[in-house]
Amino acid sequence: MTQFNRRAFLRAVGATGGAGAMLATMGALGLTPTAAAASRDAAFRAPRKGDFTLTGRAAAKVVVLGGGIAGLTTAYELGKAGYDCTILEARDRPGGRNFTVRGGDSTTDLYGNHQTARFSDGQYMNAGPARIAQWMITLDYCRELGVPIEVFTNVNADTYLYNESAGMTAPMRYRAAKADVFGYVTELLAKASDQGALDQALTAADRERLMEFLKDYGDLGNTLDYTGSSRRGYSVWPAAAGAPGVVNGDVPSASDIFASGVGRYFSFEFEFDQAMLMFQPVGGMDRIPHALAGAIGTHKVRTGCAVTRITDQAHGVSVTYTQGGRTRVLDADYCVAAMPPNILAKVPHNLGSDVQSALQAITPSSAAKIGLEYRSRWWETDHRIYGGITETDLDVTHIWHPSYGFHGERGLLIGYYNTGSRADSYAPLTPQEREARAVAAGVKIYGEKYRSELATSFSHHWRQFPYQEAAWHSTPGGPDHARYKPLNEPTGRVYFAGDWLSYMDAWQHGAFSSARKAVTALHQRVLA
Repeated sequence: MTQFNRRAFLRAVGATGGAGAMLATMGALGLTPTAAAASRDAAFRAPRKGDFTLTGRAAAKVVVLGGGIAGLTTAYELGKAGYDCTILEARDRPGGRNFTVRGGDSTTDLYGNHQTARFSDGQYMNAGPARIAQWMITLDYCRELGVPIEVFTNVNADTYLYNESAGMTAPMRYRAAKADVFGYVTELLAKASDQGALDQALTAADRERLMEFLKDYGDLGNTLDYTGSSRRGYSVWPAAAGAPGVVNGDVPSASDIFASGVGRYFSFEFEFDQAMLMFQPVGGMDRIPHALAGAIGTHKVRTGCAVTRITDQAHGVSVTYTQGGRTRVLDADYCVAAMPPNILAKVPHNLGSDVQSALQAITPSSAAKIGLEYRSRWWETDHRIYGGITETDLDVTHIWHPSYGFHGERGLLIGYYNTGSRADSYAPLTPQEREARAVAAGVKIYGEKYRSELATSFSHHWRQFPYQEAAWHSTPGGPDHARYKPLNEPTGRVYFAGDWLSYMDAWQHGAFSSARKAVTALHQRVLA
């Protein structure tokens, strides 16, 4: 069927059977996503200019509220079909929570704390998202936009675990803790099986196979006792002939290792969204929003625009906003609201009480980070740690070693990445007080160089960040709960998008997915 005949055929179907019949026919011909395909994110098909050629329709004017990943993706994908999109972003940059702090960047939080980063060239901290799993469509956009990536070391056998509340007075290497926990657990299971405790659950052949696995997995001897092994690491590393190395001794007892609580950290690496390998854009996570903004056209991303009212009308949407102290109005055919729900709930609108109730049911969560730049990369030279995360029960929670700049002159640690009440306890402090508290915690694990080599710091707390006031959001009952139906469907000519309307809240993957869903729904409506 030629392009001309196909177009004529579709118009005839539309004339006789209506828009629904025409869309169904287009889906059957592979010209537009079917409803089933649209529900599968992997099957997303970006709008194309040819869609309008076939239907005789024209692209619409769309105003996108919020220049985070969801808003940028919405404008980027709609732009492929020729939609006239304008993004209104309250901050002075695109990206939303995708925020990479470099030297010269300044922020003022809701407490009035003003900071200007003094990081040296090449050093940065990803204050928001910092890692990408292999399966996430975030990597597809990196490929499409030409954003180079590198490995982010999420798990490292040579980082530390430190639980002060369990009585630990020195940190333990991740590899040693893992060897001990796995060793003692397998010892117990192996002895239980050997003594017949599992006879009713396993056949003789099963028990034999299980025992073979446990001996290897736990590094057990023929006596089924765990006594430690080279898996714990070496106090003197193996070298040339005559220097076989010295295996780390002083193996804790099973009681001591279980009491230390170090085993609580190992499930982390089995989580679907945290398993290695993970990745990061070369040079900072904000390479992604800047690439999106460049593809959209920077003139279409209006920064410094705070939305003050949303009015849905019979034939369009009117958005009132302030920019540079002046009140302005932007009229469009459609609107995609991709602002944080807690901020969107503060904006006057005529979208109804159900929309307002749904927005208010989504609760913001707290998280914070501090970047500590050091004059030397002492964690590499003194501790032999290259990337990865140290876990602790101190209020800093996580300490991240950089996965870039190896063997460089300087380096930047994330001195705390904490959430909930721990993040909230740091937030009211001055930046100097946050630094002092974080450094005092790090000294307990790494020693005095954690303080003496420090050059500068920068702390960021999302609940106190203007126009955001959340690190991510809790959606009680999940995004498909009936209470959120007004947000999962358009209200008049207003659509909603954001990672908070996905099952991957707090991940850019969720924002990309939600934006694609809104784009598909809006485009199908325009075609109809």
